[in-house]
Amino acid sequence: MNNISIERFIEGIPKVELHLHIEGTFEPELMFKIAKRNNKEIKYSTVDELKSAYSFNNLQEFLDIYYAGANVLIEEQDFYDLTWAYLTKVHTQNLVHTEIFFDPQTHTDRGISFDTVIKGIYRALEDGKEKLGITYKLILSFLRHLDEASAFETLQQALPYKKWISGVGLDSSEVGNPPSKFERVFAKAKEEGFITVAHAGEEGPAEYIWEAINLLKVTRIDHGNRCLEDDRLVKLLADLQIPLTLCPLSNLELKVIDDLKKYPLPEMMDKGLLITINSDDPAYFGGYMNENYIGLAQALNLSKKQITELVKNSFKASWLSDKEKEEKIIQVEAYFQNN
Repeated sequence: MNNISIERFIEGIPKVELHLHIEGTFEPELMFKIAKRNNKEIKYSTVDELKSAYSFNNLQEFLDIYYAGANVLIEEQDFYDLTWAYLTKVHTQNLVHTEIFFDPQTHTDRGISFDTVIKGIYRALEDGKEKLGITYKLILSFLRHLDEASAFETLQQALPYKKWISGVGLDSSEVGNPPSKFERVFAKAKEEGFITVAHAGEEGPAEYIWEAINLLKVTRIDHGNRCLEDDRLVKLLADLQIPLTLCPLSNLELKVIDDLKKYPLPEMMDKGLLITINSDDPAYFGGYMNENYIGLAQALNLSKKQITELVKNSFKASWLSDKEKEEKIIQVEAYFQNN
């Protein structure tokens, strides 16, 4: 095995991302460019001023600026440019597959049509597959701070695009908006053939993770950090190998944890949980996939073997076909053996 640094090892290993909000990849430079193109005002006068606002005490403070940024997205080309910028960035980080969330209600609530949003995103994803070799799955996320009726309406708007959308998820303000609020919507989504996932146990309690599993019938838990508060839940997650899509730099920025050195990753892995590493909203939280892996590796002194296991977990937890998973995992193992 070559004795390359852990940072270089991470940079080169083929990776997959399972928890990424496309609106959360909106870099300030692109935001200003699109705002100017659409004659939209941003309340910050420079890129640096906007970046300095990216200091959050909790999830809600982040969401406020996240939704404000999304306001400049109006035309199909805007959604294409946003998605393409993400794909070209992660291509340089050796990302080979991504499963991305998009939040249609963030846009339809301000008069942008569902068609405009999805057509721009889809066109970029197809270009990314063809030109960059990045495969993808698309996940429609319902905003949990809105009501059930709004979610049902969004699901209806998605039906003509069933061939483009693989699954549905649940995001936005977690506390006070339990998964049970959307039980009927998710039942209908499953009936229509969508796979289900949900954000649970980030700021909300372990009980929300139970609800996501038992009521929404999810295949993955997004975040799920607070499962550790419930031993019975940890055992269930480990026994059923329900993946958790952890987002370390996001957790640090949103004060879910106060130090990456205290990140409970080793404990979770020791308990047999299927842990994956992801970037969440990388433009706002200071890092894409490589930065998340490197931050964790440095804070927790992770080995190349542990990094390789985490990457393999992500492929196992993905919605790629069994054959595709097997091929990718073989590639990852070969990379580990040679580096």
